[in-house]
Amino acid sequence: MSILSTLQWIESTDLSTTIREGALPYPILGGFHLLGIALFGGMVLLTDLRLLGWMMRGQMVSDLVQQSRPWKQIGFVMVVVSGLLLAWAEPIKLYRSPSFWIKMALLLLVGVHALVFHGGVYANTLNLDREITTRAKLAAVLSLILWAGLIISGRLIAFDS
Repeated sequence: MSILSTLQWIESTDLSTTIREGALPYPILGGFHLLGIALFGGMVLLTDLRLLGWMMRGQMVSDLVQQSRPWKQIGFVMVVVSGLLLAWAEPIKLYRSPSFWIKMALLLLVGVHALVFHGGVYANTLNLDREITTRAKLAAVLSLILWAGLIISGRLIAFDS
């Protein structure tokens, strides 16, 4: 079975048709996806800006990370679930969308970023309360760039024909 025939099968399922052609499912899922991005992305943004010393300087990094973790997890689940359902609704369009593939490449780089910086930066936030290292600042800058690119490329999917 080829990729295109698999995508055609997905697009012909009742779930795909309901999401894509119903009056409310697609916009509700899109709104839910944006809310998840705002929640997850907002927590990432707060952490990155704190690591850079651009805001919340009186807040301990460890406290900020600990307090934002549950909200970040909720936002992540919202983004993944709604994103998969939105992709299920239009798999052929996404397969042909350059912006979608850029978004997926950036998502992969976000995963690489997490692997590279988790142990040395995000898992040792108590150390960051004493001194924010150059490595932590680099992690924050790269995170901001990757997430901005991810959001922009995701938004551009709507304009690919």
